[in-house]
Amino acid sequence: MNELIDYAKQTKKVNFAIQLQSILKDAIRHHQTSGLTQVGSLKHQIREQDKEVNEFILEKLTSDYRMKDLVASESVKNELEYFIKEHKKINFLREHNLPVSNKILLHGPSGCGKTLAAYVLAGELEKMMYVIDLGSIVSSKLGETSKNLSKIFRRAASESCIIFLDEFDSLGKIRDYSQDHGEMKRVVNTLLQLFDYLPQDTILIAATNQKDMLDDAILRRIDLSIDLELPNKKQITELVSKVIANSNFTFDNKTTSQKCINESLGLSFYSIQKTLITAIKRSVFELSENVLKLQPKIQTSKWLELIQTEKKGLLKK
Repeated sequence: MNELIDYAKQTKKVNFAIQLQSILKDAIRHHQTSGLTQVGSLKHQIREQDKEVNEFILEKLTSDYRMKDLVASESVKNELEYFIKEHKKINFLREHNLPVSNKILLHGPSGCGKTLAAYVLAGELEKMMYVIDLGSIVSSKLGETSKNLSKIFRRAASESCIIFLDEFDSLGKIRDYSQDHGEMKRVVNTLLQLFDYLPQDTILIAATNQKDMLDDAILRRIDLSIDLELPNKKQITELVSKVIANSNFTFDNKTTSQKCINESLGLSFYSIQKTLITAIKRSVFELSENVLKLQPKIQTSKWLELIQTEKKGLLKK
């Protein structure tokens, strides 16, 4: 079987290779549970696969994040919860010949929770997640980018894990994009093939700030597209509460703290959290040890100043 898979790779029959890899995975699992002796070492096979893909993996992780850690709109939370439910009920759906969503696109401005949402999905589903280094996958050599992608998808298919592709627009650009010289067309075509034969228990999470740059054919193959927007006042308040929830910190002035929340409108979750944590640290530096042991106060004037500086910095970009 391995020889046949290798031949399929060499002859660029990507879809066939992935299907064979999936069959081999199921066969190995069957032998492991049926008491039969397996010829060859499974650990050796895994090590060989590791050599092929390790250079493309930025991080391989399990996640402790859960839905309670995510601040987002109710519609976003509902969509994610349905996606989670599908995979927890995957056997039920298969019994009824119903398709399982396994390709999700997270899009929206920087700092609005796309990466956190990916970690939440990995945590809720208790799946290993490969965070892919697109910089190492994209190659100047003709055809190498497509080959590298195929290696990642084959490995993910053999492990029923999650592939996380951040800045996905660098791969899935529109095929007639003005600066395209042909290689991007081949990459998009490869992605389309890989998408079509991705096993249902393997999940692809793609994230982008520029959904409008993605090829329409790619978008049609995405099962779930979620827009993560800049936070509103309610979500900012929830974020602030989460940041200080497990500490003794309180604000020195409730009126000014509300002004800070109002002033934060237009900033991302990341920027708001960054300014608040910086304000806490700067407030701590000015407090004595005795005060810190009692009930340390966050100087809201410092936080307000940091928010305003952050907004000015964004305007200059």
